[in-house]
Amino acid sequence: MRLDKFVCKSTEYSKDEAIRLIHAGQFRVNGAAVMNEAAQVHENNTITLNGECLQAREFRYLLMHKSLGTICSNVDEGYPSLFNSLQIEKVSELHVAGRLDVDTTGLVLITDDGRWTFDIIRPSNNCQKVYRVGLSRELSEDLIEQFKRGLQLHGESQLARPAVLQILAPKEARLTITEGKFHQVKRMFLAVGYRVVSLHREQIGEIALDVPLGEWRYLTADEVQSFAAVI
Repeated sequence: MRLDKFVCKSTEYSKDEAIRLIHAGQFRVNGAAVMNEAAQVHENNTITLNGECLQAREFRYLLMHKSLGTICSNVDEGYPSLFNSLQIEKVSELHVAGRLDVDTTGLVLITDDGRWTFDIIRPSNNCQKVYRVGLSRELSEDLIEQFKRGLQLHGESQLARPAVLQILAPKEARLTITEGKFHQVKRMFLAVGYRVVSLHREQIGEIALDVPLGEWRYLTADEVQSFAAVI
């Protein structure tokens, strides 16, 4: 973790305030003054301010049912941020682990633990993401095998990883992928001549969406740990 982030997680200082104090040499890491806010610190380091040992607050892990027309940014940018629905402290420290587009609904995971996020989004960890997809025209059964083999996406040098396609209705499917490329689901269907008209994420790893639209809850300890076994 960066030193400035550690300071923010263990004090009430803002990021700007933390950086000013770091530059002033106010913090010591294992007894040595560190004046670089980007310096990496670890849980087993002794980090002090004016002789007082600092302890970072526990990481937070949330699940939210994202609404249509909201964005996963921490601030409003043309559309309202989904973080507006979180009436909790230090919201600015949180981020979405695997963003959804403004026109996509469903499950998002929110945290302030960057390493946990990396375990979710890294393709080699094989973390499955499950989507319900609405298409502009009727689906063909031969698409199942095409998705299973891997598709060539526009602008990519390698095939997308094999995916599982289940046809639910003439124009509706469930798709399971283990990657998170930019607009991946839409691009996969575009590669086989289909346009996505609705997109909803139902599940990430072992965690399924179980709260009403626009609402959220904290993850259980078992749910948080479930991603450690994905590799």
